Amino acid sequence: MNAPVFATKPTTVIAAKSGALTLMTLCSAMLIAQLDTSVVNLATRPIGAEFGAPVSALQWVIDGYNLTYAVLLLSGGLLADLYGRRRIFMAGAAIFSASSVLCALAPSIAVLVAGRVISGVGAALMLPASLAILRVAWTDPKARARVLGIFTGCNGLAFIIGPTLGGLLIAHAGWRSVFFVVVPFGLAALVAAPLTVSESADPQGRHFDGAAQALGILALGGLAMAAIESHAGALALIALVIASAAFIAFLKVERHRGSAALVPLDLFRIRDFRGAIIATAGMTFGMYGVLFLQLLTWQSSGRLDAVGAGLALVPMAVIFMLVSPFSGALQGRLGTRFMTGGGVAIIGCGLLTVSAAAGSASLVGTEAGLMLTGLGMGLATGPLTGVAVGAVSTERSGTAAALLNVARMVGATLGVAALGAIFALLKDGTEGLRLAMLLGGSTQILAAALCWRALSGARV
Repeated sequence: MNAPVFATKPTTVIAAKSGALTLMTLCSAMLIAQLDTSVVNLATRPIGAEFGAPVSALQWVIDGYNLTYAVLLLSGGLLADLYGRRRIFMAGAAIFSASSVLCALAPSIAVLVAGRVISGVGAALMLPASLAILRVAWTDPKARARVLGIFTGCNGLAFIIGPTLGGLLIAHAGWRSVFFVVVPFGLAALVAAPLTVSESADPQGRHFDGAAQALGILALGGLAMAAIESHAGALALIALVIASAAFIAFLKVERHRGSAALVPLDLFRIRDFRGAIIATAGMTFGMYGVLFLQLLTWQSSGRLDAVGAGLALVPMAVIFMLVSPFSGALQGRLGTRFMTGGGVAIIGCGLLTVSAAAGSASLVGTEAGLMLTGLGMGLATGPLTGVAVGAVSTERSGTAAALLNVARMVGATLGVAALGAIFALLKDGTEGLRLAMLLGGSTQILAAALCWRALSGARV
């Protein structure tokens, strides 16, 4: 397939037509992805009740999306660089919108999981293209930091809208309605993109790496299956062996391809980039785990219904939304290491607090832990994005953005898989939640320490 005419020059960067309108369009993509995450986690209990699905099936409802998103991000960022960032952004928005309708109409758990897989394809095209567009449209580091703060602040807005609206929709219109809620945002992004986003591409003689893509799917897919299906014994062992072999082969293929690789391994020699990747994966390992398990526990135990569970997430989301837009300015005052490694450590402390509060008669301890989680996310998310994308050259911005999101979704996929498996294995909601959150929080603190060390040369 030939690259389009506009992408034949070594580097083509066309200025954004309107900064504010461009940012609004890109923020709508972030809202799509985060609304989907928050409302689907809230809907897992009623989905399980309607289809008679066990915890492992509900894990696939979440991880069908997470896994596909993670493994195809390896190609999504490359395709944005090769064939046009706006073009790939629009393709992702269209796929995501159509798959959300499929999920809403799903007649079985298998069809629902299939719809979630297709949604992951759409997100894998849309979000790395969004970050790459930000990178080329705002070249000044200070301006980019401010824009990234606003962009990531949409996470908080989505977490406020999603649980509240999602709880009301589930209570009054059923769980299927939560999939319809993201469709208007997808259509808005699709219509607005040609009017507000300028096209850009940096092909640089690069090509699609099918072998690495297939091996990446086998490696991460096998690892997720080994965790989710750990109760199956032999199946989990086979999946783990396949994942290990695929990962080793993936590294060999990418090392041989060098700078033309789907994942240029030399990027990981950059300390700042490596630290941001580690911290991002650790952050989402626990974060997605707590969203899945805490909401499921509240509703399964009958302690809170869908509306109450959604409202219980609002304090965390409010703190996240209030802090995120100022993360760029705070980074200038507090330093990169505090905002990144320190922010992830705060999230870890939040999960440890949730673990300690499991089974308590009061929600105060759990809410305190969730609020710490929101604070840490607000501090760390924007700066981590800035560190990772800013550590590489402009022509690799799509790849860097994709790798950052790969780290985010690998952490999320393995968090839901591993922590969900622990929860299901203990067969006791309280004890399962306590142990899962203890592991999740400890993993995040370890990741924070590794990030702090990697960024030892950064301004503090």
